[in-house]
Amino acid sequence: MDLSSVETSHNEWYDSYPGKGAVYDLTYAALSGEDAGERLRAVTALGKSDDPRAIRPLMDLATDPDPAIRRGAIVALGQLKSGRPVEVLIARLRDRTEQKDIRQQAAETLAAIRSTGALRELREFVADANEDQDLRSYASGLLAQHGIV
Repeated sequence: MDLSSVETSHNEWYDSYPGKGAVYDLTYAALSGEDAGERLRAVTALGKSDDPRAIRPLMDLATDPDPAIRRGAIVALGQLKSGRPVEVLIARLRDRTEQKDIRQQAAETLAAIRSTGALRELREFVADANEDQDLRSYASGLLAQHGIV
């Protein structure tokens, strides 16, 4: 038996294995990087990846202790336009301890996703008199801007 062909096929298999590749490298850098700038660049790249495997780690990063990472993750989720992170985004939008710009970004991302659940939740937020009036107006404007009333 020629072992060189086995080694070659093993390397080809390993290189094509779904656990490898840019999205996993970026995910590792975003979640585990020691430098905040490196983490933020990785988060941004995940959003531009157009890879659905980036959604789950970005959802996790939307609750990161670093507000820049949270905001970046929310922006990135909007670029991927998946309905999967709607609950996480609503939690960020409704979290009254969250920074206002991050709450606004969560509203923008929900409007960009345009799934039934995202729009329903955004409408409910706008109708909730207990929420911040400026944020409610902002969210209402986003709905109108997207032609959604």
